[in-house]
Amino acid sequence: MRKIWLFLFLATIIVTVQYDSIAQTNNNRKYRNKANDPVGKLSNSRKLRWADDLVRQGSYFNALDYYQQLKQEDERNPYLTYQLAYCFRATRDYVPSAHYYQEAYALAPKVYKLAPFWEGLMLKQQGEYQAAIIAFQQFLDDNKKTTAAGGGPDDKTEPIIKNDPERTVTAKAMKEMKKRAKTEIEGCNMAIKSIKDPIPCTIINCGPNVNTTFTELSPLPLGDTALVFSTMGRNATVESNGYDKLNYKEHFLVAQKQKGYVDSFQWPLPFYDGAFNDASAHTGEGCISPGGERFYFTKCTEGDSLLITCSIFVSTFGAQHWGPAQLVPGNVNEPGSSNQMPWVAKVGKKEVLYFSSNRKLQSRGGYDIWYSIIDPRNGTYRRPQNCGKKVNTTQDEITPYYDSRVQKLYFASNGLVSMGGLDIYSADGGPSRYTNIQNMGYPINTSADELYFVKDPIGKPDAYVVSNRIGSFASKNPTCCNDIWRIQYEPKLAIIGKVLNKKNNEPMTQTAVKMIDQKGEMNTYNSEDGNFTFNMSRGHSYVLTADKSGYTSSRASVSTMEIKRSDPDDTVIVTIYLDSIRKSFSVSNIYYTFNKSELRPESIASLDSVLQFLKDNPSITLEIYSYTDSKGTDEYNLALSQRRAQSVVDYLETHGIERGRLTPKGFGKKNAAAPNDINGKDYEDGRQLNRRTEFRIISDIPTRRVIYNSANKGTMDQQERNLRVEPESDDEPSTPNKKAANKDDDDN
Repeated sequence: MRKIWLFLFLATIIVTVQYDSIAQTNNNRKYRNKANDPVGKLSNSRKLRWADDLVRQGSYFNALDYYQQLKQEDERNPYLTYQLAYCFRATRDYVPSAHYYQEAYALAPKVYKLAPFWEGLMLKQQGEYQAAIIAFQQFLDDNKKTTAAGGGPDDKTEPIIKNDPERTVTAKAMKEMKKRAKTEIEGCNMAIKSIKDPIPCTIINCGPNVNTTFTELSPLPLGDTALVFSTMGRNATVESNGYDKLNYKEHFLVAQKQKGYVDSFQWPLPFYDGAFNDASAHTGEGCISPGGERFYFTKCTEGDSLLITCSIFVSTFGAQHWGPAQLVPGNVNEPGSSNQMPWVAKVGKKEVLYFSSNRKLQSRGGYDIWYSIIDPRNGTYRRPQNCGKKVNTTQDEITPYYDSRVQKLYFASNGLVSMGGLDIYSADGGPSRYTNIQNMGYPINTSADELYFVKDPIGKPDAYVVSNRIGSFASKNPTCCNDIWRIQYEPKLAIIGKVLNKKNNEPMTQTAVKMIDQKGEMNTYNSEDGNFTFNMSRGHSYVLTADKSGYTSSRASVSTMEIKRSDPDDTVIVTIYLDSIRKSFSVSNIYYTFNKSELRPESIASLDSVLQFLKDNPSITLEIYSYTDSKGTDEYNLALSQRRAQSVVDYLETHGIERGRLTPKGFGKKNAAAPNDINGKDYEDGRQLNRRTEFRIISDIPTRRVIYNSANKGTMDQQERNLRVEPESDDEPSTPNKKAANKDDDDN
């Protein structure tokens, strides 16, 4: 049976996923009532043979119906369970597929040794990365000493099911699957990290005027005014032999952009240029040569058993119109192989034709990306060359696109470290040598499949990508079908900063830097040397602080609320200061109504500075000390000061500070900061200094610190976890704060 990835794009998805969906809708239309379905009336053994035959033909949606009917009568049958898992995977219905793989393994673990691997892949493509890691690890643990799986221990094992090699793998294939499982685990970890730090762009569906519940592929932007693409939708239904059949052939359409609306498209029209569409073949994947004189595209025809063969064609523009399409000459269309997905670009001074092919000679495995240099003297095509092992893997590399402006090759692969199935990657260089292979990251890539990445040819390079991610228009299940999505790049906004010691301006090492937005979402960065970086998004307000045992942090604020999508990239430089913890500090302008403990409105601004200090330093706990002057009795002043300290606690708690971090204490007229009278006369300035509220840091709790580092595991604060600044045991401060300057009404 053919590789499962082939059901994800152009040729095979056209026939297997979409055609099967259409077939179920139309070919069985006369049997809408399942009671009248003649297959449903067969005996279970004959119905099973019928379902198995549908699988061999690639008719997975139809097969699912009959396997489900059979499983209702034999719920613990491991074979039926595995077939359901396989069919759901073939139709890219990841959730039930993972469920049935897990169930099949539980029912027959020795028979279905590969089930945990496929379960892990289906969990990964749902975005359930932690669960996927567990499944992949189970596959590795179960097969530590296994050299082959299926019918026996050597390369001569027979498939459990005839013509279905997925149930059995040779020793060489098992080794490759173990290697791939490790790569998939690496991809899960990469995806978790990428989602937490997305690249600055917005992804939107191109809408119902472009996308349908069928498959849309191969976007080709014409300047900034129109989009050529291929689709199976919007075809007419014809009658044949008493059955309704849909003309499901892939074909070109063109949609103009709606004026005045960003990335909104008008109803598409047939693409009549060159009469490229062919009623007898699947047609798509168009591209235009750099000079605009040649149009390349792919035609795919069906053979026996729905086998697809694709070839690359080219048409040359004449005096007034496109000429007849011809097979690209030379060895580009190698006999016996499928050749498709052309893209022509200038690489340096050379004009190069890139394409994807499953030819065997010099192949790395599966579909590889190849290139052929076009000779400018006579327009001939040199012998195709493999793009090399930096780009191609033992799995599949498809949909090449080369951007001459940045000298990068973009392509889709399921053999590199990925977030899902097929991901988009970039590579510097070309045409024969490449460096800096990079996954494009979230949200361009997701847990689903992404392919056919192409940028706008002019202006700020937004882009298109094809994906079956959640949100696509779907005919059967939420991820069955590909749509064309628009990538709107955001300006790259970054923060570069330093954490310095406030006393000497020296860099602070081993510090956790926090960046919190207006929604309370936090990113962290462990700074080993005092330097840090963060990426930002438009429409946010950020607050940055640092965390280190024994220190309190200043704060830096950055806003991107006013930045537009068309604005240039920008980098903000900030500095955060850490100061060694002071045992006590005072805050000016905390006022109370005469002879009252309630806070006056003008006190709020001062208290908010304390509030922010506590939020920026979550490990700090405080005692709140309130004092009075000497007027009034000791008992009265002591009670009044206690009530006033409590009013501060109440305010801070109301605004999000845990009460356990706050201890109110009233001291009445004790510990005067200045004389209350001089030579027997009231000294009003001194009394104002004594009517004060002070704050004393009593502990620095390590367990409240931010020590998580998503970028640098396990190196931060390990030596500091048991450190603790113990609170002092005395009930009142031993030394008054001579710099206190709080002003209060007269105490009675």
